[in-house]
Amino acid sequence: MATHRIGILTGGGDVPGLNSVIKSVTFRATELGYEVYGIRRGWQGLTHMRPGPELDPDYVIPLDRHNTRTIDRTGGTWLHTSRTNPRKMSRTVLPSTVPQERLASMEVSEGIFDLTPVVLDNIQRLGIDYLLPIGGDDTQSFSHALVKAGVPLIGIPKTMDNDVQGTEYCIGFSTAIDRAKELINRQRTTLGSHERIGVFRIFGRDAGFTALLTSYVTSTRCLIPEAPYDIDQLCQLLVEDKRDNPSHYAIVVTAEGAMWNGGTLAEYGETDSFGHRHKVNVGEALADEIHRRTGEDAVASELTYDLRSGDPDGVDTIVGITFANIAMDLVEAGQTGRMAAILDGTFTHTPLPDPKLGPRRVDVPSMYNVDRLRPQYSDRQGRPLMLVTA
Repeated sequence: MATHRIGILTGGGDVPGLNSVIKSVTFRATELGYEVYGIRRGWQGLTHMRPGPELDPDYVIPLDRHNTRTIDRTGGTWLHTSRTNPRKMSRTVLPSTVPQERLASMEVSEGIFDLTPVVLDNIQRLGIDYLLPIGGDDTQSFSHALVKAGVPLIGIPKTMDNDVQGTEYCIGFSTAIDRAKELINRQRTTLGSHERIGVFRIFGRDAGFTALLTSYVTSTRCLIPEAPYDIDQLCQLLVEDKRDNPSHYAIVVTAEGAMWNGGTLAEYGETDSFGHRHKVNVGEALADEIHRRTGEDAVASELTYDLRSGDPDGVDTIVGITFANIAMDLVEAGQTGRMAAILDGTFTHTPLPDPKLGPRRVDVPSMYNVDRLRPQYSDRQGRPLMLVTA
C-alpha cells in the first residue's frame, strides 16, 4: 500500500544535527507527495496527545517546506524532545487524557505503566504510515518494540556517546569532539598560568568513545568505562606530564562512567523511565582524589551540555542530511525495522538494533592503551574515519 503520511520525532537528549534530519525528511517526503507530521517532545507526543478530530498542537505539527526551511541553521531539535519511555511510565507522569480504568489495565508493576497500546492507538489515529524516530539506544529500544507490534518504522541514530549498535557513527558525535577540543585547548592557558592538573568530565555513561576521541585530538590522558584503572598509576602519569610540560600543567579527560579500581560513585535523584539516575560528578571526585594523593592542585571542568548545544559542524550536517534520505529511500522501498547507518566508512542501513545487545562499547585492545591511559595511535590503517568499528 502506498505511503501517504510520515511521522518523525526526536527522543532523548538533543544533539546538533537533528534539524538537518527533520528538514531533509520533510523536503524529500513532500517532493514525493507524502504528508509529514512532526511529533513533539519525543515519545511523550504519542502518549500525551489529546484525542479529537483536530491535531493537538502541543504534540503534533504538520511539517512543510515553509516551516522547516531554515531550521537546519541552528542546533537543538525544532520538535523538542523528552526522555519518555512509554513502556515504563511512573504514575506521576501519566497523561490525563487516558481513562483511569484503561490505565489500570496497563500497570505492569507497582506504580509503573506500559502505555504501548496508547502509542499504537495514536499512531493509527494520526494515520501515520511510516514512523521515523531519531534517537539513541533508549529511543531505538522502544522503536524495536513498535516494529514487533507491526508499526512500519525506520530508525535514525543520534547520540554524542556514539554507542548505538549497528553503526560506526551517530549524529552529534563529530560536533561533540570538535567542541571538546576547542574548550580544552582554550583552558590550557589558565591551567598553565596556575600550574594545575585539569580534569575534564565528558559524556559516556556506558561507553568511552567521546572521551577517547577527545583525547585523541587533544593529546591528553583519558579514562573510559570499559577499562577501570589504577588511580596511583594515573596520578604518577599526570605528575610526570606536569613535570615534563614547560608550562607545568597536565590534563586528563574522564567519561562520566569511568571509575578507578575500588572506587565507587554514588547516584542521586529520581530514576528516569529508562532506568538512569544522575551520578555524582566523577570529574570533581577524581580531582579531589588526585589532590589528596599527590598534593597537586587539581581542578575539574564540566564538558557536557556545552557539547550538545549550538550549531552542528559540517560532518554532522552531512550525516544528518544523508541519514534522512536513506530513511526515505527505505520508506519508498517499503522496508521496515531498519536503521540508517555507517559501516566501513560507507553509508548504508542495518537492522534496528536489538535492545538486548545494550550500548556498543570501546574495543579496548585495539583502541585503548591501558598502560599509558591513552588512545592507540598506531596501526590505524584500515580503520574507519572515526576509528570506531560497529
